[in-house]
Amino acid sequence: MPSAQGTEAPSGARGTARATATTPHSPATPRHPLRAAIVGGGPGGLHTAALLKRLAPDRQVTVWERNAPDDTFGFGVVLSDETLGGIEHADPVVYAALRQDFVRWDDIDIVHRTTRHTSTGHGFAALGRRRLLEILHDRCRALGVELRFRTEAPHPDRLAREYDLVVAADGVHSTTREAYRDTFRPHLTVHRCRYIWLAADFAFDAFRFDIAETEHGVMQLHGYPYAPDASTVVVEMREDVWRAVGFDGLDESESTARCAEIFADALGGRPLRSNKSAWTAFRTVVNERWSHGNVVLLGDAAHTAHFSIGSGTKLAVEDALALAACLEEQPTLEAALTAYEAERRPVVASTQRAAKASLEWFEDLPRYLDQPPRRFAFNLLTRSRRVTHGNLRLRDARFTESVEREFGCPPGTPPMFTPFRMRGLTLRNRVVVSPMDMYSATDGIPGDFHLVHLGARALGGAGLVMTEMVCVSEEGRITPGCAGLYTGTQGEAWRRITDFVHERAPGTAIGVQLGHSGRKGSTRLMWEGMDEPLPEGNWPLVAPSPLPYGPGSQTPRELSRARLTDIRTQFAAAATRAARAGFDLLELHCAHGYLLSGFLSPLTNHRTDAYGGSLEKRLRFPLEVFDAVRDVWPWERPMTVRISATDWAEGGTSGEEAVAIARAFAAHGADAVDVSTGQVVADERPEFGRSYQTPYADRIRNEAGVPVIAVGAISSWDDVNSLLLAGRTDLCALARPHLYDPHWTLHAAAEQGYEGPGAVWPAQYRAGSRRPVTGRTDAPKPRLTLHGRRQDVASDAVSDV
Repeated sequence: MPSAQGTEAPSGARGTARATATTPHSPATPRHPLRAAIVGGGPGGLHTAALLKRLAPDRQVTVWERNAPDDTFGFGVVLSDETLGGIEHADPVVYAALRQDFVRWDDIDIVHRTTRHTSTGHGFAALGRRRLLEILHDRCRALGVELRFRTEAPHPDRLAREYDLVVAADGVHSTTREAYRDTFRPHLTVHRCRYIWLAADFAFDAFRFDIAETEHGVMQLHGYPYAPDASTVVVEMREDVWRAVGFDGLDESESTARCAEIFADALGGRPLRSNKSAWTAFRTVVNERWSHGNVVLLGDAAHTAHFSIGSGTKLAVEDALALAACLEEQPTLEAALTAYEAERRPVVASTQRAAKASLEWFEDLPRYLDQPPRRFAFNLLTRSRRVTHGNLRLRDARFTESVEREFGCPPGTPPMFTPFRMRGLTLRNRVVVSPMDMYSATDGIPGDFHLVHLGARALGGAGLVMTEMVCVSEEGRITPGCAGLYTGTQGEAWRRITDFVHERAPGTAIGVQLGHSGRKGSTRLMWEGMDEPLPEGNWPLVAPSPLPYGPGSQTPRELSRARLTDIRTQFAAAATRAARAGFDLLELHCAHGYLLSGFLSPLTNHRTDAYGGSLEKRLRFPLEVFDAVRDVWPWERPMTVRISATDWAEGGTSGEEAVAIARAFAAHGADAVDVSTGQVVADERPEFGRSYQTPYADRIRNEAGVPVIAVGAISSWDDVNSLLLAGRTDLCALARPHLYDPHWTLHAAAEQGYEGPGAVWPAQYRAGSRRPVTGRTDAPKPRLTLHGRRQDVASDAVSDV
């Protein structure tokens, strides 16, 4: 949630001229640096100074701060219980002072279209930023830290020569970072919204989100109390809305008054006040390195996280704790700085992923305005993916249950076990076993391995089990081990598998994914070298354009009009065999750089005829294939399409194009779009992370109005429930979790205490529907804490007994 740490809080040495970089001094430092310079007097820099001095009273610690002691930018600071616990452990004096000034509350209010929804049980603690700085100033002075206010820090080169350790806590515009830019290699991303920090002279009774829909566009207010009589108010909107309102032509007082007018209902008609407040666009800072010689970055100088998850001060304070601890634990300064970065970087990366999800949610807020009111509130609360259905249910069961009822969950049924209907097919739950290439067919014929693999996952309770990509021709295979549907024998082999699923796992649907490898064919089995050409026995490849996939890949032939007709016929023939084989659903594979995907992406389609150029032309052949398949596929059975919504490469498919592609397939009769990403070009740069592909499904669902299947590092049933309930997807496809546990869906039901039609255990397995007991869990807990030698004796005696 918002805090006042971020781009609005410049501190320490600053300047616009780029300094000349030299190598910092690397003295033969003792284990504990005796002279430490801190650049920047914000919470992170001051807490670092106090900790360094407290741990080594003989250490000389100097803080440079360009502003006056009582200058501050922003108003309130929110700290989590986790951060406070770290402060309490490291410096009880600071913690005790903070406790006296904290304002605490539990509720979040979300107001949208005059309706307020309240969720409780969240637990916030906040205080004024000025008071926080006063506490840290007092602590530093008491410990003997030298505080130099209204003073620009010397150049980093000089500090590095004269001090054993230089901590750059000089904010998002860090001049220290700029001085050694070639080493730190910073990346700054400017985002699409403008925001301003303001304050109100009354205390909100909850963390409040207000949405204003104006003639100029959508705006939002983030508000929270930080004192018994004061609240922080952040007003945010897209850049185009900001300009349309005319904020770009208003001064500070005029902007403040205009914001109070827009959000008069939330403020009860009361005014707002500013404090050197200015509209700004948030900048995400990422550095490839955090240290250079004896200089180390901390807080916003090293990384930023959007204020909507309130992690600026939190990250800076936790950086200080980690840096001080590593300096104590490691034998050398170099080892300490290495350990500090190794400890903090994964935490920061996770926080920045959550912050990115949150800021993008607010950037795209208009997308969600028409959601049902409780779903909208749930979506906002879970936007960063850090709050999930599971922990929100623990915090506020009443609110969560109201969202579930609005979603349509039968009583006692988790969202993932609600049915979903497409044409004549009703899936008993929302879990899909994602297509996974097994490369284990002989002459395209699926054998016993496929029967056991797909049969096991069907018995495991998923609503829909998908085959791997099944190839429509021999030349359309990826590898010699790929399965096909281009002969009658192959169709009969598939019929054996669908019969097993329908007979032994009644209620589970089985779908086939049809595709053609295009330029990614004639390669080795995955475990022999993914995407690497066969050493012998290659077959010729075809593609929209004669572009090889990788440096060592075969160059495909550009498809002629006649060959396009042949391939379209092959897809239709395979679909006919799939229908006879008893599949319940058919998915057309238009993703991952295979043939149809190759037509859609501008990176792989360089044609100048009617099948290349504009998106409309690039869509032409995939839509022709879809129509040919839909014509022969039984009407009552649904069809889906898998697409790559981004190529993860410059110049590739854009978000707007992905939405347009989904709309086009839906207009031709697609019942859902399976939204994947990437694997289109070899030099892609994906942004991996938990549920990293789901934002693309979210966008397509809520902008195109098309049912979607979300994929991509969805690993827990809590994630599935959260995504469904927030309205970001209709179905969730999981791959690796089903390789790890074929009964993943049934186990998810057991772990949630669910027994119902959405997850039916096979009669043969019903005895295993409860987790086995693995050890004694009823041992009495220790109730007394003894001290000294007698404790050791008592413990030994107890263990002997």
